Amino acid sequence: MLTAIPNYSAAVVIVSNGPGELITWVKPVIESLLKTTNNYQNSKIVNYKLVLALVPCPNATGKEFSVANDWKIFDDIIPTKHILRLLLNPSSFGIWPSSGVVVFLGGDQFWNILIAKRLGYQSITYAEWIARWPRWNLHIAAMNEEVKDNLPNKFKKRCHVIGDLMADITNDLSTVSEIRNKTWIAILPGSKKSKLSIGIPFFLEVADRIKKKERHINIMIPLAPTAKLKDFIYFQSDKNPIKKYYSSNIKSLKKINNSIFEYVIETNQNTKIYILNQNSNHNILSQCKLALTTVGANTAELAAINLPMIVVLPTQHLDVMNAWDGIWGILGKVTLLNKIQVFIIKKWYLKNKKFLAWPNIKSNKQIIPERVGNITPKDISNEAIYLLNEKNLLSEQKMNLLKIRGRKGAVQKLSNLILNSIKH
Repeated sequence: MLTAIPNYSAAVVIVSNGPGELITWVKPVIESLLKTTNNYQNSKIVNYKLVLALVPCPNATGKEFSVANDWKIFDDIIPTKHILRLLLNPSSFGIWPSSGVVVFLGGDQFWNILIAKRLGYQSITYAEWIARWPRWNLHIAAMNEEVKDNLPNKFKKRCHVIGDLMADITNDLSTVSEIRNKTWIAILPGSKKSKLSIGIPFFLEVADRIKKKERHINIMIPLAPTAKLKDFIYFQSDKNPIKKYYSSNIKSLKKINNSIFEYVIETNQNTKIYILNQNSNHNILSQCKLALTTVGANTAELAAINLPMIVVLPTQHLDVMNAWDGIWGILGKVTLLNKIQVFIIKKWYLKNKKFLAWPNIKSNKQIIPERVGNITPKDISNEAIYLLNEKNLLSEQKMNLLKIRGRKGAVQKLSNLILNSIKH
């Protein structure tokens, strides 16, 4: 609950949800905001309350509050279950400063407008693809010129093209010889439990097949902030109904004394998979040769660090539809609707949906492979080995990923825009 502190002269409310946005958008922006604040002498700028509002989002895992709370950078965090109370009775959270700004960094843009209007604050929306409510925004921070071009002419003056927030991920990357000088594959099985239920048994078998053919290849899994090690144990067990379709099991999970990795998984076929701590994963991940990943925001994250990838979606498990993002994930939680939409998706959606991965959507052509269908661990392991042996294909993918990367400096520009909005 918010604590009333009278000497706050303004408030900055960040609206977000979903693990991808928290890590790649919210945290870098807030860290830059706090750093920039220290350079200001104006006490009105320095003395603001920093609040995170976790709005309802179909992509959320339910662990976003604990992840953000562990950062210890917010004065207050409003969990999803209290958002309606915030709108109905803001004073129940304490005394709000008379001025402030609400900043959209994930979820549904309409929540940003609702919260801003209810609190009497200005609204800033970071628009990656489209700004949906330009009339109600003080500023629109656009990823590219296309967002601005799509705005009605009378609202274009509110739009600032700041670039891609994810492009700044690469600013602090440095070479780690222990990874760079060897052949490493990164596996990203997902962050939500519904995705992990498919991803863990599927990718464990992929890892076993790769190591059986190519012993020199090393494998890591970057631990998503909303995933837990116990999830790996659970979803590779018989408690997960999807497990019966795959052959690999976890034999042991041990904590290790290593400067890069915290834990190591060993499968029943003696394959070792190293678990990478989320705090350092961009730097380490960028040194890998290839990533195998599920569909989701992680495809944009991998593109930002210029890491070639294979995007995997096994449709033989379409009945687990709450593993999907957006409306399909919401409908998939209803048993009857689940059965209906499995038919719709197989017969229409997948045939008409041009691309699923962010880099392909952004470039409007396939620059990274998307493997969607009744695919097997054997298919993916063979393709991964093939790509690693065809250096020209990996180089081509890296070159194409570089072409679609947005301009750097977006994080700092957005920080400045936020501070200038509460300055006066």
